[in-house]
Amino acid sequence: MSDRPEHAPGLPSPGQPGFFDKITPRFEVAARLASLPRPIVFTNGVFDVLHRGHATYLAQARALGGSLVVALNTDASARRLGKGPDRPLNHEADRAAVVAALESVSLVTFFDENTPLQLIGEIRPDLLVKGGDYDMESLLETALVKSYGGRALAIAFVNGFSTTALVSKIKAG
Repeated sequence: MSDRPEHAPGLPSPGQPGFFDKITPRFEVAARLASLPRPIVFTNGVFDVLHRGHATYLAQARALGGSLVVALNTDASARRLGKGPDRPLNHEADRAAVVAALESVSLVTFFDENTPLQLIGEIRPDLLVKGGDYDMESLLETALVKSYGGRALAIAFVNGFSTTALVSKIKAG
Protein backbone atom coordinates (compact mmCIF):
# COMPACT_ATOMS: atom_id res chain seq x y z
CA MET A 1 0.00 0.00 0.00
CA SER A 2 0.92 3.63 -0.26
CA ASP A 3 2.19 6.13 2.27
CA ARG A 4 0.15 8.92 0.69
CA PRO A 5 -1.72 11.31 3.02
CA GLU A 6 -5.03 9.93 4.23
CA HIS A 7 -7.03 13.00 3.12
CA ALA A 8 -6.34 12.60 -0.61
CA PRO A 9 -9.45 11.51 -2.57
CA GLY A 10 -9.99 7.89 -3.42
CA LEU A 11 -7.03 6.56 -1.45
CA PRO A 12 -6.85 2.88 -0.54
CA SER A 13 -7.15 1.79 3.05
CA PRO A 14 -5.91 -1.50 4.48
CA GLY A 15 -7.70 -4.48 3.00
CA GLN A 16 -8.89 -2.75 -0.18
CA PRO A 17 -8.22 -4.36 -3.58
CA GLY A 18 -4.96 -3.52 -5.35
CA PHE A 19 -6.67 -1.48 -8.07
CA PHE A 20 -7.03 1.36 -5.57
CA ASP A 21 -3.28 1.90 -6.02
CA LYS A 22 -4.03 3.15 -9.55
CA ILE A 23 -5.83 6.18 -8.07
CA THR A 24 -3.22 8.90 -7.91
CA PRO A 25 -3.49 12.41 -6.46
CA ARG A 26 -2.50 14.99 -9.04
CA PHE A 27 0.64 15.99 -7.15
CA GLU A 28 1.97 12.43 -7.55
CA VAL A 29 1.11 11.89 -11.22
CA ALA A 30 4.50 12.95 -12.62
CA ALA A 31 6.36 10.51 -10.38
CA ARG A 32 3.98 7.65 -11.22
CA LEU A 33 4.23 8.27 -14.99
CA ALA A 34 7.90 7.32 -14.95
CA SER A 35 6.99 3.72 -14.14
CA LEU A 36 4.28 3.35 -16.81
CA PRO A 37 4.98 1.67 -20.15
CA ARG A 38 4.96 4.02 -23.14
CA PRO A 39 3.34 5.23 -25.23
CA ILE A 40 1.04 6.88 -22.71
CA VAL A 41 -2.55 7.35 -23.85
CA PHE A 42 -4.63 10.00 -22.05
CA THR A 43 -8.36 10.47 -21.87
CA ASN A 44 -10.71 12.26 -19.53
CA GLY A 45 -14.33 12.48 -18.52
CA VAL A 46 -16.88 12.24 -15.75
CA PHE A 47 -17.57 8.48 -16.09
CA ASP A 48 -20.49 8.90 -13.70
CA VAL A 49 -22.41 5.65 -14.19
CA LEU A 50 -20.00 3.33 -15.93
CA HIS A 51 -21.66 1.47 -18.80
CA ARG A 52 -20.78 -0.71 -21.78
CA GLY A 53 -19.95 2.29 -23.95
CA HIS A 54 -17.40 3.53 -21.40
CA ALA A 55 -15.83 0.09 -20.94
CA THR A 56 -15.51 -0.40 -24.71
CA TYR A 57 -14.08 3.08 -25.23
CA LEU A 58 -11.48 2.69 -22.47
CA ALA A 59 -10.39 -0.74 -23.73
CA GLN A 60 -9.99 0.65 -27.26
CA ALA A 61 -8.01 3.62 -25.93
CA ARG A 62 -5.66 1.35 -23.98
CA ALA A 63 -5.06 -0.80 -27.06
CA LEU A 64 -3.48 2.25 -28.71
CA GLY A 65 -0.56 2.42 -26.27
CA GLY A 66 1.33 0.90 -23.40
CA SER A 67 -0.60 2.67 -20.63
CA LEU A 68 -3.91 4.47 -20.23
CA VAL A 69 -4.20 7.49 -17.94
CA VAL A 70 -7.77 8.53 -17.15
CA ALA A 71 -8.40 11.99 -15.70
CA LEU A 72 -11.75 12.33 -13.97
CA ASN A 73 -13.61 15.58 -13.56
CA THR A 74 -13.92 16.34 -9.86
CA ASP A 75 -17.49 16.61 -8.63
CA ALA A 76 -17.31 20.42 -8.85
CA SER A 77 -15.91 20.31 -12.38
CA ALA A 78 -18.59 17.81 -13.45
CA ARG A 79 -21.37 20.02 -12.09
CA ARG A 80 -20.09 22.90 -14.21
CA LEU A 81 -20.65 20.80 -17.35
CA GLY A 82 -24.39 21.42 -17.09
CA LYS A 83 -25.55 17.80 -17.12
CA GLY A 84 -28.15 18.53 -14.45
CA PRO A 85 -28.39 19.58 -10.81
CA ASP A 86 -28.23 16.00 -9.52
CA ARG A 87 -25.06 15.08 -11.40
CA PRO A 88 -22.70 13.51 -10.88
CA LEU A 89 -24.67 10.73 -9.22
CA ASN A 90 -21.52 9.10 -7.88
CA HIS A 91 -18.89 10.91 -5.81
CA GLU A 92 -15.48 11.37 -7.47
CA ALA A 93 -13.80 8.80 -5.18
CA ASP A 94 -16.42 6.21 -6.12
CA ARG A 95 -16.14 6.99 -9.84
CA ALA A 96 -12.36 6.69 -9.57
CA ALA A 97 -12.59 3.29 -7.88
CA VAL A 98 -14.86 1.87 -10.58
CA VAL A 99 -12.67 3.20 -13.41
CA ALA A 100 -9.48 2.01 -11.68
CA ALA A 101 -10.95 -1.50 -11.38
CA LEU A 102 -10.91 -1.84 -15.17
CA GLU A 103 -8.02 -3.86 -16.52
CA SER A 104 -7.52 -1.38 -19.36
CA VAL A 105 -6.81 1.55 -17.01
CA SER A 106 -3.27 2.13 -15.74
CA LEU A 107 -3.71 5.28 -13.64
CA VAL A 108 -6.61 7.49 -12.54
CA THR A 109 -6.29 11.08 -11.39
CA PHE A 110 -8.53 14.14 -11.10
CA PHE A 111 -8.82 17.63 -12.54
CA ASP A 112 -10.91 20.44 -11.12
CA GLU A 113 -10.67 22.84 -14.06
CA ASN A 114 -13.31 23.04 -16.80
CA THR A 115 -10.99 21.23 -19.22
CA PRO A 116 -7.94 19.00 -18.66
CA LEU A 117 -5.69 21.35 -20.65
CA GLN A 118 -3.36 22.16 -17.74
CA LEU A 119 -3.14 18.51 -16.67
CA ILE A 120 -2.33 17.43 -20.23
CA GLY A 121 0.50 19.98 -20.21
CA GLU A 122 1.83 18.42 -17.01
CA ILE A 123 1.51 14.81 -18.21
CA ARG A 124 2.47 15.33 -21.88
CA PRO A 125 0.86 12.11 -23.09
CA ASP A 126 1.96 10.56 -26.36
CA LEU A 127 -1.65 10.23 -27.48
CA LEU A 128 -4.81 12.13 -26.54
CA VAL A 129 -8.01 10.16 -27.12
CA LYS A 130 -11.62 11.35 -27.00
CA GLY A 131 -14.94 9.86 -27.99
CA GLY A 132 -16.12 10.16 -31.58
CA ASP A 133 -18.61 12.86 -30.62
CA TYR A 134 -15.73 15.37 -30.34
CA ASP A 135 -14.29 17.45 -33.16
CA MET A 136 -10.64 16.84 -32.30
CA GLU A 137 -9.29 19.66 -34.42
CA SER A 138 -11.34 22.24 -32.53
CA LEU A 139 -9.97 21.26 -29.10
CA LEU A 140 -7.22 23.30 -27.44
CA GLU A 141 -6.05 20.00 -25.95
CA THR A 142 -5.31 18.67 -29.44
CA ALA A 143 -3.23 21.74 -30.31
CA LEU A 144 -1.25 21.34 -27.09
CA VAL A 145 -0.52 17.64 -27.64
CA LYS A 146 0.50 18.25 -31.25
CA SER A 147 2.77 21.15 -30.18
CA TYR A 148 5.20 18.75 -28.52
CA GLY A 149 4.91 15.99 -31.13
CA GLY A 150 2.04 13.95 -29.69
CA ARG A 151 -1.02 12.75 -31.54
CA ALA A 152 -4.76 13.15 -30.93
CA LEU A 153 -7.59 11.04 -32.24
CA ALA A 154 -11.25 10.26 -31.72
CA ILE A 155 -12.48 6.74 -31.13
CA ALA A 156 -15.81 5.90 -32.77
CA PHE A 157 -18.71 6.68 -30.47
CA VAL A 158 -20.57 3.60 -29.14
CA ASN A 159 -24.19 4.41 -29.99
CA GLY A 160 -27.00 3.57 -27.61
CA PHE A 161 -25.10 4.04 -24.36
CA SER A 162 -25.04 7.18 -22.23
CA THR A 163 -25.29 8.02 -18.56
CA THR A 164 -27.80 10.76 -19.34
CA ALA A 165 -30.06 8.23 -21.10
CA LEU A 166 -29.73 5.81 -18.17
CA VAL A 167 -30.68 8.55 -15.68
CA SER A 168 -33.73 9.45 -17.80
CA LYS A 169 -34.77 5.80 -18.00
CA ILE A 170 -34.51 5.38 -14.23
CA LYS A 171 -36.51 8.57 -13.58
CA ALA A 172 -39.21 7.43 -16.02
CA GLY A 173 -39.58 4.20 -14.04
